[in-house]
Amino acid sequence: MVDFRHLAAAAFVALLASSPAFASPELARSKNCVACHSIERKMIGPAYKAVAERYAKDEAALKTLSEKIMKGGGGNWGQMPMPPQPGVSPEEAEGLVKWILSQQ
Repeated sequence: MVDFRHLAAAAFVALLASSPAFASPELARSKNCVACHSIERKMIGPAYKAVAERYAKDEAALKTLSEKIMKGGGGNWGQMPMPPQPGVSPEEAEGLVKWILSQQ
């Protein structure tokens, strides 16, 4: 008899392992985002919750913020610009943005 709970759990683990765009605190740590950002408090860069609040109703947020992660940007959160992150793929950037926006 097949235990579908184990089968479903195995499929979920395989999906997570195969999807670089699945964002989580672990992906943010692995890409060194946490050197400048925190979930709840401003550090060098804004808190993820502040970003989520600011972009909550912005339909272009996913594209805009993904590009800022990869290409860098400045002027939106003060004088310190965000440097480009060439080690972050477009899929990873999109996943990170989805995770950040979920921090409301």
